[in-house]
Amino acid sequence: MASNDLDPLNPPGSPQPGDLIEIFRPAYQHWALYLGDGYIINLTPVGHQAAAMSSVKSVFSRKAVVRMQLLKEVIGSDSYRVNNKYDDNHTPLPITEIIDRAQMLIGRVVSYDLLGSNCEHFVTLLRYGEGVSEQASRAIGAITLVTAAASTLSMLGLINTRSRSRPS
Repeated sequence: MASNDLDPLNPPGSPQPGDLIEIFRPAYQHWALYLGDGYIINLTPVGHQAAAMSSVKSVFSRKAVVRMQLLKEVIGSDSYRVNNKYDDNHTPLPITEIIDRAQMLIGRVVSYDLLGSNCEHFVTLLRYGEGVSEQASRAIGAITLVTAAASTLSMLGLINTRSRSRPS
């Protein structure tokens, strides 16, 4: 069974240090990296301790704080799964390097951008040395599609308006 097919309500086994943790929020997925002993590292909006607070605030925030928190506190009542979904296409760095890089960032304020530098980009950068986000790629694709459709409808409306305004 591929890691993308896992049941988010019944995560298999225990996360291992360096694993990507996908947390299912009501309208999106929050990402963290498992450090070990029940702790994760993740991004939270500046001024907020809880990652659960990040949904609305993160959309408008340009900065985030790197926090080490207990996985169970970040999850709250949401479900999660270990999801190292990029392992087939990206080679994970050695675990000690992943953990050392993560620990050096705890407490730092970093740039945040929903589409270009979000929580999934952050944890994949730690695990693979490259920031990747399917969520952001899907959002950019949807924005591109909506923009193209709006442009097409606008042009059709302009053509229709011009043809109606021509004298007979």
